[in-house]
Amino acid sequence: MLEIKNSVAVITGGGGGIGLSLAKYWVENGGKVVLGDISEEPLKLAEEEIRAIHGEVSTVVMDVTTEEDNGKLADTAIEKFGAINLVAPFAGIIKDSLLVSTDRETGKVKKKMPLDFFQKVLDINLTGVFLTVRECAERMINNNCKGLICLVSSTGSLGTAGQINYSSSKAAMSVMPKVITAEFFRRGLADKIRCVAVAPGYVGTPMVKDMNQKALDGILTQVPIGRLVEPEEVASLVGELYKNEALAGDVYFIHGGLRLGSKG
Repeated sequence: MLEIKNSVAVITGGGGGIGLSLAKYWVENGGKVVLGDISEEPLKLAEEEIRAIHGEVSTVVMDVTTEEDNGKLADTAIEKFGAINLVAPFAGIIKDSLLVSTDRETGKVKKKMPLDFFQKVLDINLTGVFLTVRECAERMINNNCKGLICLVSSTGSLGTAGQINYSSSKAAMSVMPKVITAEFFRRGLADKIRCVAVAPGYVGTPMVKDMNQKALDGILTQVPIGRLVEPEEVASLVGELYKNEALAGDVYFIHGGLRLGSKG
């Protein structure tokens, strides 16, 4: 079993949502965190929250789609704290739209998902994750660090209408743990650096809680536990996956029993 105490977590999307919840969970359990986010102000507020609970934290304003920024993030962890033990590339966006939308009267296509909607989501949710993982893995190997790469997939990976971009990116996250584990196994690294993914359902982030109440109520009718999953619950799962060294190469769902439109 690994210990969180004194271990170093690198978290993108650390300025809010699940990323910030994970950061607070990590320092509350004695770990140290390096937070990356593209927005400076939320990152500053996150740093203040971490320091308020006496946590050790370093922050990097960064764009996850660039090699240089991801290298800077990974180097910061090594320079400030001497290690990388958890990699949590949690930065992500949504840009929902139907592939094609038809006019109710004519039946003809009146609107299509813009290319930039598709490309931007893949750039951040897929390419960004690849770069964060690649740069952090390099430093972990070269500095003999032991730990976990924890990706974030989603129940959306099973296919959600209006999210062909987001669902595609999260489906990719579902296969990455198998690929990375197989590659590390071939190189004799799999006992030192594991890879998994968590796949949340509807999580009570500020963005979700602020959505239209009627739409939110409709969502909750599909969740057997009758409420949103709390970000802290996702963070707790990541912590357990980190500590239990028998867990590797798989995706772990946390969705309150959600069946995506079917009550069974």
